[in-house]
Amino acid sequence: MSRGLSTLRGDIFGGVTAAVVALPLALAFGVASGVGPIAGLYGAIAVGFFAAVFGGTPAQVSGPTGPMTVVMGAIVAEHASSLPEAFAIVFLGGLLQLLFGFLRVGRYVSYTPYSVVSGFMSGIGVIIILIQTLPFVGLATVPGGSLATIRAWGGIATGLNTDALAIAAVSLGVMVFWPKRWQAILPPPLAALVVGTLLSLFVLGGAPVIGHVPTGLPDFTIPSFPLAELHTIVQPALILALLGSIDSLLTSLVADSITRTRHNSDRELIGQGIGNMVAGLIGGLPGAGATMRTVVNVRAGGRSPVSGALHALILLALVLGLGPLAENIPHAVLAGILMKVGWDIIDWGYIKRCHRAPRAKVLVMVVTLGLTVFVDLITAVAVGLVLAGFVTAQWMEEDELKGVTSLALPEDDHHLDEAERAVLRTLNGKIGLVFLRGRFSYASARQLTSRAVALGLDHRAIIYDFTDAAQIDTSAALAIEDILATASEDGVPCYVAGLSGGAEATLDSLGVLEKISADHIVPTLLDALHCAAAHIAAEEGR
Repeated sequence: MSRGLSTLRGDIFGGVTAAVVALPLALAFGVASGVGPIAGLYGAIAVGFFAAVFGGTPAQVSGPTGPMTVVMGAIVAEHASSLPEAFAIVFLGGLLQLLFGFLRVGRYVSYTPYSVVSGFMSGIGVIIILIQTLPFVGLATVPGGSLATIRAWGGIATGLNTDALAIAAVSLGVMVFWPKRWQAILPPPLAALVVGTLLSLFVLGGAPVIGHVPTGLPDFTIPSFPLAELHTIVQPALILALLGSIDSLLTSLVADSITRTRHNSDRELIGQGIGNMVAGLIGGLPGAGATMRTVVNVRAGGRSPVSGALHALILLALVLGLGPLAENIPHAVLAGILMKVGWDIIDWGYIKRCHRAPRAKVLVMVVTLGLTVFVDLITAVAVGLVLAGFVTAQWMEEDELKGVTSLALPEDDHHLDEAERAVLRTLNGKIGLVFLRGRFSYASARQLTSRAVALGLDHRAIIYDFTDAAQIDTSAALAIEDILATASEDGVPCYVAGLSGGAEATLDSLGVLEKISADHIVPTLLDALHCAAAHIAAEEGR
């Protein structure tokens, strides 16, 4: 009983602390997205509550995040004339996440190469910093993303608001230098929000402020999906779903490492999907598992879904009467807070290791980062995954081809037993013995043919030993068919030994061995050596 009360007390402390951290961030993300501060709060409430109740990571706190806000900002810019369409995309993104969970693809999301995730996340951080440069100096943000913002820098000299710049600088300073011993009492984002707003109210009153913020319960909006524009809705919804899933599951891993627990990936996606669907229905920002809020919750004692749900309910209570207070918050304060958020999203740990990391993977990260910042998020993810696939295929090829070796004389390093060595000695190099060990895939298929054919040249018979072959995919199987066909065209008899398991199943299903005589396919290497020796002896006896 006492343990239950202790857990509940920790969940209450964690939920309250997470709500305090989430409040300024939700306002900031709402403004940054172009939808408004109340949308950030609605998103924090919807995703925070339903992801906690239905998700698979007990201590996780969810809500709007930097990466999801950047995607939403692009969606809002694309659908500025019809916000219901923008929120329909949020709803559809949540529905896709729900589908991912039911299809049990949660574990596959984590297979996204780190170089792609690093480049994408770092690109998101850079976008946040670039976009906030204008409100940091008192100017309004401009539509068009990073490039439009950079082009607008020319107007900073004439439109600079010194009050806004001072407030933003102070807010950023609080975010960076707030003493650690005070963070448990007053988290840096809330401290920056309070200090910056007080400066605006009593000292520097010339900075632009948020203005009117609606209060009360949100209105429900039924999502509409115009068939003529379905292609413009599905693509960004898929990006939201994938990004939200990756973001959430990475945060789940962080929560696991701190709490020594194990999350349920598929259930987490279901919870996130439900949360984002509700966010789309009430005009809220899409969200995901939020690393900073989750860590704050855990350190304050939160261990169960109660803390995440409580954090959302506290925000709901604040929304019902928060509007008049939020109206006086300067945009510059939120810009200072988001500057630090963007900086923290950049993967500095990987960037610092770039000089030691494999160059090909660094290239994938840099290309993904550049495309994220200067082209668009969809292109960045697609190109990053393709490039990462090529890099992976390259090292797979090198690794797999190490398993292709040959032997003509009974050397010791091929692990032959004495009986096999004895037969091989009598043949005196007349037989080419090619070993195919390990697994073979599309990555090595191109080189597999030339490597194996070259190893089998200038012999009166060739044995292909598959005893230690684990798996062979379709591309490699068809390459093996070419190897056997080449030997057959040269009039060299081929023997296949030791096929079993997945390798045998693949070759049989594709009919690769149909042109090989049945008595040339034998269970062991020794059988193949005897068959090849008998064939050569018969030829020499003619």
